[in-house]
Amino acid sequence: MTVIVELRPVRRWLHQRQVAHRERGATLGNLYFATLFCAVVGAMLHEKLAAIFWPDTLDLGAWPALGLILIIGGFLLTAMRATGPVTLGRPAAYFLLTAPVSRRRLLLPSLRLAALTAALVAGLVSTAIAGHAAPHHLAAPLIIGGALLGVVLLLVAVVAQRSDRWAAVTDWFATTAVTLGLATLIFDTIGEVAPPDPGAWPARPILVTVVASLAVLVAACGALIVRNLARTPDARILDAAKITGTLFDSAFGIEPSFVIDMVARHRWSRRRLTSARPSARLPVLTGQDFLMVRRRGARLLWLLAATPVPMLLAPAPDWVLALALPIGAMIAGGTTTATVNTDAGNPVLLRLLGLNSRQALLQRLWIPAVLGFAWSLIALLLLQTGDRLPAGPWWLLSVPLGITGGVAAVRRARGGFVRNDLLPLDTPMGTLSTGPLVHAVAGPDALILAVPTVVAILQDTPLSWTMVLFQTALAVLGTRAYLAGTTDPERVELNVR
Repeated sequence: MTVIVELRPVRRWLHQRQVAHRERGATLGNLYFATLFCAVVGAMLHEKLAAIFWPDTLDLGAWPALGLILIIGGFLLTAMRATGPVTLGRPAAYFLLTAPVSRRRLLLPSLRLAALTAALVAGLVSTAIAGHAAPHHLAAPLIIGGALLGVVLLLVAVVAQRSDRWAAVTDWFATTAVTLGLATLIFDTIGEVAPPDPGAWPARPILVTVVASLAVLVAACGALIVRNLARTPDARILDAAKITGTLFDSAFGIEPSFVIDMVARHRWSRRRLTSARPSARLPVLTGQDFLMVRRRGARLLWLLAATPVPMLLAPAPDWVLALALPIGAMIAGGTTTATVNTDAGNPVLLRLLGLNSRQALLQRLWIPAVLGFAWSLIALLLLQTGDRLPAGPWWLLSVPLGITGGVAAVRRARGGFVRNDLLPLDTPMGTLSTGPLVHAVAGPDALILAVPTVVAILQDTPLSWTMVLFQTALAVLGTRAYLAGTTDPERVELNVR
C-alpha cells in the first residue's frame, strides 16, 4: 500500500536546510537593495523609458507590429522549451522526485513561476508594441491580451514537454513563426511604408470581449494542464532541472562558459554522427572545422535568415547599422569556435599533431573568417540593393569585415574562465568586479579593426576605394599582430596570457 506523504512539511524542511546559512536580515537587505535600485534607475531613466515604450505619436504600422509579435513569440516559445518549462530545483529533484509525495503539488510551484514570468515578459513586449502601433486608449486590453498570449505559449510548451511528437511540432511552429515574422518585416521594409492608421483598430468593447474570451480559454486550458501535470516524464524534469541549475550557476558565479559547455554537450549528445575524413587539401584543423560546418546546417540557415537584419535596422540611427555589421560577422564566425575553446582548455590534440600555437590558431581562423565574409557579403548586397547605403563598392568591405569577425570570434573562444582574482574597482555605486568586465570585452574588443567601416557608415557619404584599401590593410595587419602577440612558435597552449 502506497502512502502519500504531505509535501509541505518536507519542502519546508529542505528549504530551511538549503538556506540555513542565510540570515533573515540578509534576505531583507537584498530585497531592499533590489527595490531601491529599481526605484533609482526608474527615476533616472523614466523619460527615456517613456520614449521607448510610450511615444507621443504612433510610428509603427500593422505589418511591422505583426512581424515583431511573431518573432518575439517564436523566441519566447523556444526559450520556454529550452528551460523546461516544468522544472525543479536541485534539492527537490534529488530528494522529492522519487519520494511518495504528490507529483502535481511538487511541480505546481514551478508552473506558477513560469506562468508569471511568461506573462510579465509578454506584457512588457505588448506594452512596447502597443505604445508604438495602437491608439493609447486601447493599450490596456492589448497589454492584458499580450500577457495572456504569453501564458498560452507556456501551456503549449508544457504539453510539448510530455511528448516527443508535440515537441517536434512545437519547435517547427516556433521556427516558422520567427521566419514569417522576419519575412513580414523584410517585405514591409522593401515596399512602400504606409503611415499607421489608428482608425483601423477595432473598438474598445470588441477588444475587451476578445480578451475576456481569451482569459476564459486560458483558465480552462490551464486547469486541464494542472490536472495532467503529474504525467510529465521524470527524464524531462531532470533535464530541465540540469538546465536551470546550470543557468543559475552561471549567473551566480558569473561564468558564461558553463552555459556554452552545456549547450554543446546537449547538442552533440542527441546527434548520431558517422565517421568522416577531413579533406586532404585543407590543413588538418581547418578540415575539422569544415566538417563541423557541414554538420551544423540549422545554424547556417539561421545565419542566412539573419542577413536581412542590417537592412531592417537601416531606418534606425546610423550607429546601430554601423555596429550591427561587425557584430553580425563575429556571430557568424563563432559557428565553429567551440573547437578553439577545446584546444585552449586541453592542448593534447595539438601536441599529438605536432602543431604550435601559432600554426593552430592560423588554421582555426580560416573557417570563421570565411563565414564572417559570407554573412557580411550577403548583408551588404541586400543593403545596396535596397538603397540603404550611399554609392560605392560597399560589398568589398565584406572581406575585411569577415577577417575582423573571425578574429573577434576566435579571441572570444580563447577567453576561458572568468578571472575572479583581479582587483575590484570602487565606484560611487559600490564595488565592481573587473573579472567579468574583462571577460565580457574579450572578443568584441577585436572589432576595433572595423573602425573605418563604422566611420564610413556614420559619415553617410559615398565610399571611396581609399577607404576600402585602408580597411582591408588594417584588418590584415591587425590579424597578423594578433597572431604574433598572442601565440608563440615555441609553445602549444592557446590560452590567452
